[in-house]
Amino acid sequence: MDKNMSIVVTGAAGFIGSCLVGYLNEHGFNNLILVDDFSREDKTPNLDGKKWTSEVEREQFFDWLKEHKPGIDFIFHIGARTDTTEFDYSVHEHLNVEYSKKIWEYCTANNVPVVYASSAATYGNGEFGYDDDHELPYKLQPLNAYGISKNEFDKWALKETKQPPFWAGLKFFNVYGPNEYHKGRMASVIFHSYKQIGSNGVVKLFKSHRPDFKDGQQLRDFVYVKDVINVCYWLMEQFYAQHKVDNGLYNLGTGKARSFEDLVNATFAGIDRHSKIEYIDMPEDIRDKYQYFTEANMSKLQKAGYSAPFYSLEDGVDDYVRNYLSAGEYY
Repeated sequence: MDKNMSIVVTGAAGFIGSCLVGYLNEHGFNNLILVDDFSREDKTPNLDGKKWTSEVEREQFFDWLKEHKPGIDFIFHIGARTDTTEFDYSVHEHLNVEYSKKIWEYCTANNVPVVYASSAATYGNGEFGYDDDHELPYKLQPLNAYGISKNEFDKWALKETKQPPFWAGLKFFNVYGPNEYHKGRMASVIFHSYKQIGSNGVVKLFKSHRPDFKDGQQLRDFVYVKDVINVCYWLMEQFYAQHKVDNGLYNLGTGKARSFEDLVNATFAGIDRHSKIEYIDMPEDIRDKYQYFTEANMSKLQKAGYSAPFYSLEDGVDDYVRNYLSAGEYY
């Protein structure tokens, strides 16, 4: 790949986007166009020390493209409204559906490959499983406005006859890792656990409100952000190496569900302390919208040729806690 090629990263000041910017820099790509809502000062440290050529406000991006007519070689559309407690669907529809359609249409018209962020929130309660085949989105019943919006765009993309030269929608499972300091309530359980340990030595987890799951045994597919950005980069690499990877949706988890108790135990281990957990009632506003089990079927990405090992939960959490949270560092 030409290290001078122009790459767009949307959501560039956010959690996954800023890590991807750093990863691209590490691989010699500095001709980056960063797109985000840059008014959030709490996201500014995510980009400290990173290199790029242009910074464009999210709502001005399409006007900027018309005015500057940059020669863009690749787009990573990572930006989204990810707050699962935002119940106003119009917010999600604007940022996650309509905005994504504009990205797609630009890529199609200008022959630009695109990798975009979908979500495991599309799978809802998991009653139809966690396979990334292209028939499933039409059956899925996501539990919240965020998941609905992501699924609506997936369905729209699958139906489009006019497509970019390459596209992949990555269904991110529970991503954790550095640069999520700004996310507040929506930061990972690891981040919140680390903060709770520091303040009172105890981590509070939600009780189970289902008889088939014990407290702390709710299961999720937790994936380290370093694996996520590695997959994003690999897809771009395959395109420019002319290795055939099919257009479509791809799960991005580890393929192994783990419990929240495991997660908290790994967090305590990262600061060399014994676990102490208390269980509290889940807030009623999310109780009926809560996923008790997620586990990515990763066979499709593997068949496409991705063979790098994923971080285990213990190794990923240990790296995050020791090298970022405890050190106050960013990726």
